Amino acid sequence: LHCKMIVKDVSAATMFDVLHDSRYRKKWDVTMQESFDIARLSANADVGYYSWRCPIPLKNRDVVTLRSWQITDDEYIMVNFSVKHPKFPPRSNLVRAVSIQTGYYIKATGPNSCIFTYLSQADPKGSLPKWVVNKASQVLAPKVMKSVHKAGQEYSNWKSQNSPDLKPWLHPEQNTLPMMDPAELSIQRADSLENVDESSKLDANEGEDSS
Repeated sequence: LHCKMIVKDVSAATMFDVLHDSRYRKKWDVTMQESFDIARLSANADVGYYSWRCPIPLKNRDVVTLRSWQITDDEYIMVNFSVKHPKFPPRSNLVRAVSIQTGYYIKATGPNSCIFTYLSQADPKGSLPKWVVNKASQVLAPKVMKSVHKAGQEYSNWKSQNSPDLKPWLHPEQNTLPMMDPAELSIQRADSLENVDESSKLDANEGEDSS
């Protein structure tokens, strides 16, 4: 999955802040169920948990990912992939999905404009028919891009009233997360997770949804 958006009214730095700011995410991410940072591995890498609501009749999903980021003069890069964390195993009421590799690339094109690119290779797990996964991706990805853009337009105003100087993703000395040894983590491979059968629930909708 590859999406690109030309943003003419928000800076690259602000779009990057929006992706990082977990407190602000609660304001704009309507599908989010739960999200929190677990630990940091270095000044520009951490581990986090994220769960989201899926349309009925599907079960909701969650992921545990290792995220790292890099900033140059006019470029902002963030990538993540799924990991196994000993204290956050799969939950019985959620399907553990897998981010094989997901990334954001933000390139400044001016003081208040940028090109925002989203790349994702993921496995939602469960035994969903391929058409469901493909259709959901085609619909959801542009929606996510638009949501992040709108969030970017409103971020400066929100941030000015909510700890305006607190940006631990830019200032590591502000980070209060516990340090973690990367050796405690291992890569989460899709084939080691259970496939929850959801296909039967979709049969009734397949005719109308696939048209």
